[in-house]
Amino acid sequence: MNQNLLFGLVLLSAVGHASWNALLKTTSDRLVLMVAIRIVGLLYGAIVLWAVGAPSIGSLSWMIAAAVAMWIYQALLVQAYHIGDLSFVYPLSRGLAPVLLTAIAFFLLNETISVLQLLGVISISLGIVTLALLGRGSSGALVYAMLIGASIAAYSFLSGAGVRLSENVLGFSAALEIASGVGILGYTTVARGRSFVPSLLAIWPTGIGAGILSSVGYLTFLVAAVHLPIGPVSAVRECSALFGVLIGIFIMNEPFGLARAFAAVLMTLGIMVLAVL
Repeated sequence: MNQNLLFGLVLLSAVGHASWNALLKTTSDRLVLMVAIRIVGLLYGAIVLWAVGAPSIGSLSWMIAAAVAMWIYQALLVQAYHIGDLSFVYPLSRGLAPVLLTAIAFFLLNETISVLQLLGVISISLGIVTLALLGRGSSGALVYAMLIGASIAAYSFLSGAGVRLSENVLGFSAALEIASGVGILGYTTVARGRSFVPSLLAIWPTGIGAGILSSVGYLTFLVAAVHLPIGPVSAVRECSALFGVLIGIFIMNEPFGLARAFAAVLMTLGIMVLAVL
């Protein structure tokens, strides 16, 4: 499959990812919208799994571990947007992920890092420090963003490694969507009982749109991860950090800050360096 086409699709999915995060930030009940997103994933997963079959046994442990990391990510994301702006939490968490993935590849997988890759990591890191210190975000939002970034790195690595062992990209994607959806739906049912159902029905149109963006976007990442190195693919996906800042400032009317804009540019430049190497 053409590499440029794959990278282009991943970049397009980054726009979609930033968009559904903006929807999550602006909704009145974020947990319910997250449930709606995951129900769409569940439906997609059930249909696709029935059509193409399950992934290989060897990939299931990776898929389960990735699903657990996704449960943590979803829970943190819902809470983070209660206290932090999209243009602060989103780029900080997305920018941290490729730095952590590069570190994992270096220390655990013994991958070498070139001088240009190191410069890319430094650029992202400077953007993170700038946003953290000067981005006018609360300490609570900062902690959540860091934890979200760690969870993103975890599920990206685990699912990227698992899908390569799956022998069935669509089947792996479907199983992951089902596992991820069951987790958040089960938690919400225990926490709220049936009381969340009316709210779910009220926001269902938004949930369908956000769910499609989420499921299609992550399927794009998994397809690209089969054919391309995980690090660069993940890095291109994290270009959504810049899109998140732009949406927050120009669409959601969050306070415009030069520090946020400068930090997003630094992180995006670093991510692009990692992506092309």
